[in-house]
Amino acid sequence: MKVVSFVNMKGGVAKTTLSINIADCMATRHGLRVLIIDLDPQFNATQALVHGSDYVGYLEKGGHTIVDIFDDNPRVQTSSVKGELPAQPLALEEIKPMVRKNNLFLLPGALELYRLDMTGGQGREHRLKRYIDIVKSSGLYDLVIIDTPPTPSTWMSAALIASDYYLVPVKPEPLSVTGVDLLRNVINRVKENYSLGIECLGVVLTISDERETVYKNAKEYLDSAAFWKGKRFKKSLLKRTEIARRQGNQELILDTDDSKLKMAIADITREALQKLGLEN
Repeated sequence: MKVVSFVNMKGGVAKTTLSINIADCMATRHGLRVLIIDLDPQFNATQALVHGSDYVGYLEKGGHTIVDIFDDNPRVQTSSVKGELPAQPLALEEIKPMVRKNNLFLLPGALELYRLDMTGGQGREHRLKRYIDIVKSSGLYDLVIIDTPPTPSTWMSAALIASDYYLVPVKPEPLSVTGVDLLRNVINRVKENYSLGIECLGVVLTISDERETVYKNAKEYLDSAAFWKGKRFKKSLLKRTEIARRQGNQELILDTDDSKLKMAIADITREALQKLGLEN
């Protein structure tokens, strides 16, 4: 089982769009069992995969979220009969993802993640790694994809600690392209602090129009920069305004009738599988 974090310190680069659609393509077209972990406190991946009313119902039935991984403190539950009762945190072995569709699973995100104290020295940043080690030993999944927040944080560190690879979605615009070097510095610092062996899976240009000068400039920069040279995926995620609208209705790229868009995500997924050694 391989673990890949999708990371970028800039919002609006289609990080979530890329992560959930690669996961869906791997599950739907390649028959891999894929677990998506939504580690972004804004839980955009969850909202793109689960209708709001279904998410509320899932929580009301006691469904697990990313909060259950990191919240290791006893909580107080209020009962109209027994009053306030202490509730112990879940053991990591008890946390179960939800089934999104055949072969595709999701550990949903939650806004409640914001309330957790993730200051250094508590060791909470290692809990995701411990959970994924349990998941790995279960043999239930072929791949775990982690959607991370667009800021350097303990959450991002937790994702990198738990991952074998990181993938960088980059929008072809000057600030996004030059920002990948800052991101690399942040990742290197986390690697050094935690003695990680995580590797860069590559860079995917997103929201792209290959006719535009900004796209050509971004491509040229990535292909010539010392670290990024050879790491750019051959195919880019095409610019389509309908992607965001469809995601709001929990529709993924393979659900559309846009053949060029579907071909693009299929090619990106195939290249990712090749790099991961999971091509079938």
